[in-house]
Amino acid sequence: MDYTIVACGETLWDLLPSGPVLGGACFNFAYRAGTLGSRSIIITRLGRDENGEKAFSLIRELGMEYGHIQFDDVYPTGTVEITLSEQKEPDYYIVPNTAYDHIEYTEESAEIVRNADCICFGTVIQRSRKSRKTLYSLLSGFSGKYRLLDINLRKECYSRETVSESLKRADILKLNETEISPVAEMIGLPSGDIPQTAEAILREAGLSYVVVTLGEYGAFAVSSRGEAVYAPGHIVKLADPCGSGDAFTAAFIHTLLQGGGLKEALAKGNGLGAVVATHNGATQKASWEELAEFLKQNKPAKTMKQLIEYI
Repeated sequence: MDYTIVACGETLWDLLPSGPVLGGACFNFAYRAGTLGSRSIIITRLGRDENGEKAFSLIRELGMEYGHIQFDDVYPTGTVEITLSEQKEPDYYIVPNTAYDHIEYTEESAEIVRNADCICFGTVIQRSRKSRKTLYSLLSGFSGKYRLLDINLRKECYSRETVSESLKRADILKLNETEISPVAEMIGLPSGDIPQTAEAILREAGLSYVVVTLGEYGAFAVSSRGEAVYAPGHIVKLADPCGSGDAFTAAFIHTLLQGGGLKEALAKGNGLGAVVATHNGATQKASWEELAEFLKQNKPAKTMKQLIEYI
């Protein structure tokens, strides 16, 4: 069965040392969700500039739906200046006041969201009042299964208020191991180890799932049904980490929508994230078949004992 997944947020150019690559968590997630068999729709905004024209052309070439992409006559298409450490860990400067900070509410977008099975959103577009207001209006009309909050605690792109308000509007929270303690503290919770903190956030925010990605150690998740699941990750030859976290999220939610369990969703998320990390750029093809072959040939990088000791 096909599902409709909507991503509302940023589309931007990642200015990598090797050259510009179209990205943004919203765009990367929407692209990857579409390649996994769901109907994937992106609600975003580009500038009427050269970067916007190139982005729109590439979006069409990738076969993505583009009917809900807006264009701005004043503000430029988003860009992010990225530097990589020797370990290829990225550091970001997200250029402020760009087109995706000014996403407008439309009845057409609201109708799409109303009929979707899942809506994915983050914190970056909430740095501006305009896009934040639009997002909250769209979320208020959603009646599908999952509101997926993929938090990205980027510098000057979030606040205690936006994190708290986002959690109120979410069913699933996905974040990484460096973000879980700050999120807990922002909503007034003490931070302990990862399982304890994830469980506390789950209860406090009334969520269905809290999912924590752990890099090479894989992922951990808790659910409102009392599940606590560990899934070891994979060590691969890293080409480019950009987009791997969004690939994890796409495979995770796609598996849940298909009726898969939490353990399966984490395993497939880990696998697809690892596969994408071996490619340059976030839009290289990676099919379910490639994922199945990868999982067949690659054992988890860490034992369960090591994973439990880590978290």
